Amino acid sequence: MKAVAIKAFGVPEGLAVIDLPAPVPGAGQVLIATEAIGVGGVDAVIRSGALAAYGFTEGHIPGGEVAGTVIAVGDDVDTSWIGQRVWASTGVGGGYVEQAVAPVEEIVPLPADLSAVDAVTLGSSGVVAHFALAHAHFAPGESVLVRGAAGSIGILAVQLAARGGAGAVAVTTSSAERGERLRKLGATHVLDRSGEGGEGAPTGYDIVIDVVAGPDLPSFLDRLNPNGRLVVVGVVGGQPPADFGTTMMAAFRKSLSFATFSADTVAASDRRAVRIEQFAAAGRDALHAVVHEVLPLEQAVLAHRKMDAGEVFGRIVLTP
Repeated sequence: MKAVAIKAFGVPEGLAVIDLPAPVPGAGQVLIATEAIGVGGVDAVIRSGALAAYGFTEGHIPGGEVAGTVIAVGDDVDTSWIGQRVWASTGVGGGYVEQAVAPVEEIVPLPADLSAVDAVTLGSSGVVAHFALAHAHFAPGESVLVRGAAGSIGILAVQLAARGGAGAVAVTTSSAERGERLRKLGATHVLDRSGEGGEGAPTGYDIVIDVVAGPDLPSFLDRLNPNGRLVVVGVVGGQPPADFGTTMMAAFRKSLSFATFSADTVAASDRRAVRIEQFAAAGRDALHAVVHEVLPLEQAVLAHRKMDAGEVFGRIVLTP
């Protein structure tokens, strides 16, 4: 089967199409003929080599989510899964393939009215956005700022905050055109990447959902209201300064909170329940999957170039 692997860390051209034997599902696993493969921000970070210290090596196959049809199951897995269309998490890699293996507890049946492309646009990002807002103890009426809102996680966070009754939903983004698209999804105020601008925007926020991190993170701590909470869900801008905590200490009397969030800390059953609800909501047009572009698997390099250039609004999807 065809797969895409990281042959050399660094630029997108370090990705290469390779041939691999078709995998065999082990106990508790299913084998999926992929129809759609989500390209996530973490894929680009891993490919860059920034996470090599966490055990990622050259030869790694990126991709954390796929959708397609179950074609085989391992021991201890109900054979009725065979032939079903599903979304699946492959973990921190293994998704850029024609046939993917996934644990049975990490698959979700697809509604008939949801495409595989939309499924991989919502599946991981929607769960992260949902539980990040819960991690921040979001309550109706509170003001929310989504930093880096043009990616799939940010887009879902905007929609969920608006659906949840936020008093204001501000976004940072790189252009007025993207800002207008985000307004149609529920944003009430559009700021530039530094968090400035936005006529009538709140001067402070109860919650910041941060997909970016990077060197400017401390300035967004400064934008928190008293008792405000900033939750980092991604590091597409790199690691924050080592001393960013001094910003919080300087504002000690505001009782600010900082947290990171990974969906790995949420029980599989809870992630599954949210995905089922969100897939159903997308089917009835109450939640929108924003697909930037669909490309063949063999064009993974192009997909990563677009990611690195900041061209992507929503999610790029690969198809075998």
